[in-house]
Amino acid sequence: MENTQRFYIDGEWTDPIGTDTLDVVNPATEEIVATIALGDEKDVDRAVMAARRAFDGYGSTTRADRIALLDRIIEVYGRRMADLASTITQEMGAPTSLATTAQAPSGLVHLTAAVDALRAVEFEERIGTTTVVHEPVGVCAFITPWNWPVNQIAAKVAPALAAGCTMVLKPSEIAPLNAIIFAEILHEAGVPAGVFNLVHGDGPTVGAALPMHPDIDMVSFTGSTRAGVEVGRNAATTVKRVAQELGGKSANIVLDDADFEKVITRDVLGVVVNSGQSCNAASRILVPSDRMNDAIAIAKAATASIVVGQPEAEGTTVGPLVSQTQFDKVQRLIQTGIEEGGTLVAGGVGRPAGLSTGYFVRPTVFADVTNDMTIAREEIFGPVMMLIGYEDEADAIRIANDTAYGLSGMVSSSDPERARNVARQLRTGMVHLNGAPLAFDAPFGGYKQSGNGREFGKFGLMEYLEAKTIFGDNDEPGPAVNSGRQSVRE
Repeated sequence: MENTQRFYIDGEWTDPIGTDTLDVVNPATEEIVATIALGDEKDVDRAVMAARRAFDGYGSTTRADRIALLDRIIEVYGRRMADLASTITQEMGAPTSLATTAQAPSGLVHLTAAVDALRAVEFEERIGTTTVVHEPVGVCAFITPWNWPVNQIAAKVAPALAAGCTMVLKPSEIAPLNAIIFAEILHEAGVPAGVFNLVHGDGPTVGAALPMHPDIDMVSFTGSTRAGVEVGRNAATTVKRVAQELGGKSANIVLDDADFEKVITRDVLGVVVNSGQSCNAASRILVPSDRMNDAIAIAKAATASIVVGQPEAEGTTVGPLVSQTQFDKVQRLIQTGIEEGGTLVAGGVGRPAGLSTGYFVRPTVFADVTNDMTIAREEIFGPVMMLIGYEDEADAIRIANDTAYGLSGMVSSSDPERARNVARQLRTGMVHLNGAPLAFDAPFGGYKQSGNGREFGKFGLMEYLEAKTIFGDNDEPGPAVNSGRQSVRE
């Protein structure tokens, strides 16, 4: 792959100032597939200054200009979809089927959602004799993770471009190659120089320098809660806006009137998608205590149907974890679950049979778990789930809310109204009723230590706008308007 040793700054692929590099490892083979350059504070400063210079021009473009730009990006992205999918499989281990049907296409979905939001959003409104103008926040720093890499890049870049912002991206150094393709897509589509900039680096250097930089107006971070705290602390010195999508330990409430065979099978298989490396995975499966044995039998059978194997192999449903570090963490937590008294229903420590190389984990189910156990409190980020018993509906809601996190949740019931009532009592940013999928035009984000701010669709676009109030701008009170004046970024 070209450009692994360079950064994309001010519309060009440029050499880094420093000399540090990092190997990118294929998690299925443990072989090095590329070596990337790592940036430092000077590289960050170059990229931020390019974005700052570009902001006055790009921030004044019209709605039509930005729609046309996003449409060109969508066209080029479609042509590079296969490249993105194969790269994501190679660098983070997503099975080919997942990479081609979900991982790579997710970026295109966000770009399309951003165009739709841009067409609909009101950039100016009248309140009596006052005008409220929504303007781009400015220069943004994006720090994105490795688990759904291009999804998270596009979920930030697309609405920021739609809003009129300029930006610097630091993708995960563990899975950085898709970001290089993404930058090539934007370049080919004609994104003006300086509007989008890419600098590779690790958390303690580039990841710290971006939120601390005085010319960054906003930081959007996706990753662990621990790292999010550091980002917030570093950004606080310059009082910039911070949006964070952090960890989760989501609960899945299976009510007593649900179709257990259908629901538990569906949701066990859902947790292990992407090797369980999804922040919104509902790994705490809550079932009536008197139905625990039924749930165990169904979960065990569902787990037996999972095919763990090489990502490119036909029929593989679960690939490896992304790294040795992640493998070691998941192994430690599985062992902790055993030591703390969880009943091991399926899986356990070690690699699956026949896989001696690669960061493969046995899909694991624990039963008879109590909500105070480590595996019920910590985000495992692997194909590990736990069956937790509850006594009644109120007890299920109490257990679901008894967590430091609040990203997502699930409720299943044969009575839709009952499911809705339970969902409204959960302290979480999202709830899936009866297996409903994500909607990319609805807000994505969480409560509590799962972060702040929202992504996707118009809610994501509004994160990148500031509200300016102009008192006395109108002689007479009137209805909300969208005048199309250049000053309001129309």
